[in-house]
Amino acid sequence: MGLEMFASQSTQANAFDMDAEFVAQSGAQTALKNQGIYNGMLGALLVASAFLPAGQVKVMAQLGLALFVLIVGIFGGLTATKKIFLVQALPAAITIALGLLAY
Repeated sequence: MGLEMFASQSTQANAFDMDAEFVAQSGAQTALKNQGIYNGMLGALLVASAFLPAGQVKVMAQLGLALFVLIVGIFGGLTATKKIFLVQALPAAITIALGLLAY
Protein backbone atom coordinates (compact mmCIF):
# COMPACT_ATOMS: atom_id res chain seq x y z
CA MET A 1 0.00 0.00 0.00
CA GLY A 2 2.77 2.39 0.91
CA LEU A 3 4.69 1.86 -2.32
CA GLU A 4 1.67 2.30 -4.53
CA MET A 5 0.20 5.32 -2.78
CA PHE A 6 3.01 7.24 -1.11
CA ALA A 7 6.42 6.31 -2.57
CA SER A 8 8.28 8.54 -4.98
CA GLN A 9 7.82 7.85 -8.66
CA SER A 10 11.40 6.61 -8.99
CA THR A 11 10.85 4.15 -6.13
CA GLN A 12 7.60 2.98 -7.74
CA ALA A 13 9.30 2.50 -11.11
CA ASN A 14 12.06 0.44 -9.51
CA ALA A 15 9.75 -1.63 -7.28
CA PHE A 16 7.36 -2.54 -10.09
CA ASP A 17 9.90 -2.78 -12.94
CA MET A 18 8.21 0.03 -14.87
CA ASP A 19 9.67 2.85 -16.95
CA ALA A 20 9.96 6.09 -15.00
CA GLU A 21 8.23 7.93 -17.85
CA PHE A 22 5.24 5.61 -17.58
CA VAL A 23 5.02 5.92 -13.80
CA ALA A 24 5.06 9.72 -14.12
CA GLN A 25 1.85 9.69 -16.17
CA SER A 26 -1.28 10.69 -14.29
CA GLY A 27 -3.15 7.57 -15.43
CA ALA A 28 -0.40 5.34 -14.06
CA GLN A 29 -0.45 7.23 -10.76
CA THR A 30 -4.22 6.79 -10.52
CA ALA A 31 -3.89 3.06 -11.23
CA LEU A 32 -1.12 2.67 -8.64
CA LYS A 33 -3.13 4.51 -5.99
CA ASN A 34 -6.16 2.34 -6.79
CA GLN A 35 -3.99 -0.77 -6.46
CA GLY A 36 -2.60 0.57 -3.19
CA ILE A 37 -5.95 1.22 -1.53
CA TYR A 38 -7.17 -2.18 -2.73
CA ASN A 39 -4.14 -3.91 -1.19
CA GLY A 40 -4.51 -1.86 1.99
CA MET A 41 -8.13 -2.85 2.42
CA LEU A 42 -7.27 -6.50 1.79
CA GLY A 43 -4.60 -6.23 4.48
CA ALA A 44 -7.13 -4.66 6.84
CA LEU A 45 -9.48 -7.60 6.24
CA LEU A 46 -6.68 -10.05 7.03
CA VAL A 47 -5.94 -8.21 10.29
CA ALA A 48 -9.65 -8.01 11.16
CA SER A 49 -10.00 -11.76 10.58
CA ALA A 50 -7.58 -12.31 13.46
CA PHE A 51 -10.28 -10.97 15.79
CA LEU A 52 -12.94 -13.45 14.68
CA PRO A 53 -13.83 -16.06 17.29
CA ALA A 54 -11.74 -19.22 17.02
CA GLY A 55 -13.25 -21.90 14.85
CA GLN A 56 -14.00 -22.94 11.33
CA VAL A 57 -15.31 -19.53 10.21
CA LYS A 58 -12.07 -17.84 11.26
CA VAL A 59 -9.90 -20.44 9.54
CA MET A 60 -11.95 -20.36 6.34
CA ALA A 61 -11.94 -16.54 6.25
CA GLN A 62 -8.18 -16.39 6.67
CA LEU A 63 -7.46 -19.18 4.19
CA GLY A 64 -9.92 -17.67 1.72
CA LEU A 65 -8.18 -14.30 1.88
CA ALA A 66 -4.77 -15.97 1.54
CA LEU A 67 -6.03 -17.94 -1.46
CA PHE A 68 -7.20 -14.68 -3.02
CA VAL A 69 -3.71 -13.20 -2.51
CA LEU A 70 -2.14 -16.34 -4.01
CA ILE A 71 -4.33 -16.24 -7.13
CA VAL A 72 -3.72 -12.53 -7.66
CA GLY A 73 0.01 -13.07 -7.07
CA ILE A 74 0.18 -15.82 -9.68
CA PHE A 75 -1.69 -13.63 -12.16
CA GLY A 76 0.60 -10.69 -11.42
CA GLY A 77 3.68 -12.87 -11.79
CA LEU A 78 2.50 -14.10 -15.16
CA THR A 79 1.37 -10.73 -16.50
CA ALA A 80 3.37 -7.96 -14.79
CA THR A 81 6.73 -8.99 -13.32
CA LYS A 82 8.17 -12.28 -12.11
CA LYS A 83 9.14 -10.57 -8.83
CA ILE A 84 5.48 -10.80 -7.78
CA PHE A 85 5.83 -14.59 -7.53
CA LEU A 86 8.42 -14.08 -4.80
CA VAL A 87 6.91 -11.17 -2.88
CA GLN A 88 3.20 -12.00 -3.09
CA ALA A 89 2.44 -15.53 -4.31
CA LEU A 90 5.10 -17.39 -2.30
CA PRO A 91 4.20 -15.87 1.10
CA ALA A 92 0.52 -16.57 0.40
CA ALA A 93 1.30 -20.19 -0.52
CA ILE A 94 3.32 -20.61 2.67
CA THR A 95 0.49 -19.07 4.69
CA ILE A 96 -2.03 -21.48 3.17
CA ALA A 97 0.23 -24.49 3.74
CA LEU A 98 0.88 -23.57 7.37
CA GLY A 99 -2.79 -22.79 7.92
CA LEU A 100 -3.84 -26.17 6.58
CA LEU A 101 -1.22 -27.93 8.69
CA ALA A 102 -2.38 -26.11 11.80
CA TYR A 103 -6.03 -26.84 11.13
